[in-house]
Amino acid sequence: MSQATTNVMQSALKLFYAPIEDELKRAEQTLISELRNESPFVNELLEYGGQLGGKRLRPALLLLTAKAAGEVTPSHYTLAAVVEMIHTATLVHDDVLDEAAMRRHLATVNARWNNETSVLLGDYLFTHAFYLASTLETTFGCRRIGQSTNIVCEGELRQIGNRGNHALSEAEYFEIIDGKTAELCACACHLGAHYANADDAVVASMERYGRLLGMAFQIADDLLDLLGDESQTGKSLGTDLDKQKPTLPIIHTYQTLDGNERQEFVGLLESEDLQRHVAILEWVNRCQGLEYARKTAIEFTEQAREQLNCLKPSACRDVLSDITEFVVARSL
Repeated sequence: MSQATTNVMQSALKLFYAPIEDELKRAEQTLISELRNESPFVNELLEYGGQLGGKRLRPALLLLTAKAAGEVTPSHYTLAAVVEMIHTATLVHDDVLDEAAMRRHLATVNARWNNETSVLLGDYLFTHAFYLASTLETTFGCRRIGQSTNIVCEGELRQIGNRGNHALSEAEYFEIIDGKTAELCACACHLGAHYANADDAVVASMERYGRLLGMAFQIADDLLDLLGDESQTGKSLGTDLDKQKPTLPIIHTYQTLDGNERQEFVGLLESEDLQRHVAILEWVNRCQGLEYARKTAIEFTEQAREQLNCLKPSACRDVLSDITEFVVARSL
């Protein structure tokens, strides 16, 4: 991804968030006020962790869905902060698992401090998110957030359990990313529509929109891990290969090959040679793994846009549609 592309992406996000600019500011104020602590060290960690979330995509999805399906309420601001806390907590823990050193052009918490601090900071964010969700008038939001967080953790565990499983099927891969990535996007859109008092059919469509969008988002991340430039993306890349995590371009390449070629490819995947990434990418290109993954991501975004047909025309609906193209464009 070039600097020009990065600038375009940042400008696009600013435009996307224009219809919810005031609402997003209120949600951000809630997040900032909640991430304060009397202990200077804990407060520093919370402020630092708050910078790692970056795009605020999940709060934006929640607020865009709310405004497209009905009206934004005070509960939405609380829930927008909650989903961002959950997202940030998963990133902090992921960086420990991946031994990543950089995120959002900043040192990760584990790189700047240590793993112990990262684990505890993630736990703090998780538990505070649950507390904050419990302050709403009903328990629905807290229950939905708890359910989603459990599913996210299950997805991460399944991914860890399949490290080095080069024969993982595409269907199993989709189940994993549905949990680890798509679930929280689905939850954000579900909560946005539910707390806007949308009818059940609209709530279901918006939850499905978020899930399909999240699937495309993760596949784009798979591509970035292979193709991205750390100086442009601002985060450690190549960790999927280093940890032998199954990703769609690799799965497709493995399934395309057979016999000796498959054995040679697996040998590269399992090699400790630091230069093997180039050779792996050559195999993936030869088997059109990148094109296949990108095409699959686009198919998910097309299905996501179909879910928006239940909404009345509005600026927020248009943005929800445009965001589907944005998530795939990140990998170009």
